[in-house]
Amino acid sequence: MSINLSQIISEFLSLPASEQQIAAEAIREKNRKKNAGDYNDPRLNEELSRKAGMSSAFRAQIGEYARAILVSAKTGQFLVDPEDYEIGYRLRTTGSYGDDELARIKNLVAAGSNVLVIGAHVGTLAIPIAKTCGDVTAIEANPNTFRLLEMNILLNDVQNCTAINLAANDNFEEISFIVNRVNSGGSKRKPLVDNFIYTYDNPAEIIVRAAPLDDLLAGTPFEIIIMDIEGSEYFALRGMQNLLRNSKTLIVEFIPHHLQNVSAISVDELLGSIPGFRFLTVPSKGIKVPENAFSFLLNNMYYHNISDDGIIFSRN
Repeated sequence: MSINLSQIISEFLSLPASEQQIAAEAIREKNRKKNAGDYNDPRLNEELSRKAGMSSAFRAQIGEYARAILVSAKTGQFLVDPEDYEIGYRLRTTGSYGDDELARIKNLVAAGSNVLVIGAHVGTLAIPIAKTCGDVTAIEANPNTFRLLEMNILLNDVQNCTAINLAANDNFEEISFIVNRVNSGGSKRKPLVDNFIYTYDNPAEIIVRAAPLDDLLAGTPFEIIIMDIEGSEYFALRGMQNLLRNSKTLIVEFIPHHLQNVSAISVDELLGSIPGFRFLTVPSKGIKVPENAFSFLLNNMYYHNISDDGIIFSRN
């Protein structure tokens, strides 16, 4: 069932503060009753199975020894995994990926500013952003994707992008990590709750190094932080509180089933790890709200399974 999220938020903001608190608690209570194991989308499952078949067929065509395909995209040269039927497929068939998100980010990036990209994948955001700012630090946990990221930085002669292979986390440890083939960008920390949408392509399970970014990047200020790490956001955010306090903008992917299944946290636990921002924008819905509406907005998105590639927390 479709909902008018803008109208719901408008009505919420028109309420007195006491009634806003009641409305916010009501939607939280609805979400407490949601069962993480309940997430099931038969049409999505069918689509994922179809893509897995296409990926396997393409691999058979090009042979087992092909490790990457070079794409001349609109924003640069990119080596992509031949089996990737998400970002890789779109790059090699359309020459672009994430144009709208990249345009939004470029509007926020000032010349000379430092940008931190957590979940950099093959560099489709980090590399073009590096051409317009001071320095970019690109964090990527998947070792297979990281190798492509390193080569793409060299291919595009980018001198101001530093790539680091680890998982952003709240402490130093080694974590279990699943490496998806059909959507390499969907590779992630092993979910706490299993679901077909994470394992449909029989991903390998490996161990990766994880660390708090406050320790790893201590003393380096970042005006803009971009995060797309498939449900590990909560753990990463808890380990980078100093970096967040010194940043102006945080852009983070929001997918309800990642909160439910990967990290098993509530919206308010996620928000508790994001300090000091005054406004929240949901680009896909054209909504911008003040801090007192953060919880109500995101809890409604969670309840109705509404995702966004990058919600934007800002100081102004």
